[in-house]
Amino acid sequence: MNNKNIPFQVIDWTKIDKTEHKGDIGFAYWQTAQYEGLRIRIVEYTKGYLADHWCQKGHIVHCLEGEFISELQDGEKYALTKGMTYVVTDDLSSHRSFSENGVKLLIIDGDFLKKVE
Repeated sequence: MNNKNIPFQVIDWTKIDKTEHKGDIGFAYWQTAQYEGLRIRIVEYTKGYLADHWCQKGHIVHCLEGEFISELQDGEKYALTKGMTYVVTDDLSSHRSFSENGVKLLIIDGDFLKKVE
C-alpha cells in the first residue's frame, strides 16, 4: 500500500471543527478532511460572500444547499444551484466565488487535478 491509499473510513462532519476564512466580503467556514494528496471540505459562504482572490487550483465543487456564482477572470459567470457541480484542473482558469444569499458546498481537490503537460 502506498502512502496515498486511503482505507475505508467514514467522515463524521459533526466532529470536524469549522475554520473561518475572510473574503473580500463576508466569510467562508471550512470543515476539512485532509489526506495525502487529497482534501475534502464542506464549505459554507455567508450572505454576500465574495472570495478575496482569483483561484488557480483545481476543484470538484458540488452545491449542497443554496446557490452561488463561479466567476472566471475572463468575465464568464456560471450560476450553480443545489445539485449542480463544476470541475476544473489546476492552472486552467482563474475563478472566484460569490454568493448573494449564502451557500453550502462539498469541495474536493488534490493531486489528481494537477495539470498534465
